[in-house]
Amino acid sequence: MHKHSIEAWQHNHNFSVHNEKGERRTHYVLLLTAITMVVEIIAGSIYGSMALLADGWHMSTHVAAFVIAIFAYRYARQNAKNSAYSFGTGKVNVLGGFTSAIVLFVVALIMLVESLHRFLEPQTILFNEAIFVASLGLVINLVSALLLKDDHHHHDHDHSHEHHHDHNLKAAYLHVLADAMTSLLAIVALVSGKYLGWNWLDPMMGIVGAIIISRWSYSLLKSTGPILLDASIDEDYKQAIKQAIEDNSDTTISDIHIWKVGANHYAAIIALVTHNPMTTEHYKRQLSRFHKLSHITIEINKCEAESCLKS
Repeated sequence: MHKHSIEAWQHNHNFSVHNEKGERRTHYVLLLTAITMVVEIIAGSIYGSMALLADGWHMSTHVAAFVIAIFAYRYARQNAKNSAYSFGTGKVNVLGGFTSAIVLFVVALIMLVESLHRFLEPQTILFNEAIFVASLGLVINLVSALLLKDDHHHHDHDHSHEHHHDHNLKAAYLHVLADAMTSLLAIVALVSGKYLGWNWLDPMMGIVGAIIISRWSYSLLKSTGPILLDASIDEDYKQAIKQAIEDNSDTTISDIHIWKVGANHYAAIIALVTHNPMTTEHYKRQLSRFHKLSHITIEINKCEAESCLKS
């Protein structure tokens, strides 16, 4: 049995985004949103206001999204060293963002259907109550946005000074913005309806809001989907990696795979063919300037035939 330590040759597989401040603030936002949701649903039931009820149930979807975000943070942290996950739990936060994007799209779809229904069958609007509720919702959402905005835009701890992407927090932030925007559009529509008689503006603003939220949802799906599907790094970066290995030597890369194992980390498996093999550490040193690569595996194949030479 070997008694020597192999720790120096072992890889770290913890590629998850650790954002304790963002996680803590997401808890605060969840609490604020949940309290507002309960108040609106109870008030809507007592006073018979559909505007109150609709906004309350609308906020319930965002409560669900924040629960997903918090669960993703906790699960990724608790299982960061779980050997059952080959490359750690770096994609859990990305999955949380992807799931929240779907919830965001469902919210937009519900808004669109409800707005079209109100175009066809206009309903009596209790302007004073609805304006009060929309204003309350706007205040709550602005406070929530301020809580999440700092971490969403300035979470940067990477030694290469690249921006860290916490897709989970971005999803929570977009949910807050969606709520704030719908509240603002509702206030504009309700004030116009009360003082100018433009009742048609209420469902029209709902449609506008649904379109904007759909675009946010698509943007989040577009940034998280490729990570979950192991999409490769951009072609220019990959070519630069190949050039670093192949230039000024008889080495040829025969196979290369680069994919994300977390929101900000890439893994690479590179197979190369050469007449004069060097150590794996030699080739890894050639790639040391590529800070996006957090986990590198090198396969070295020695070739004696002339056909191995590059043309």
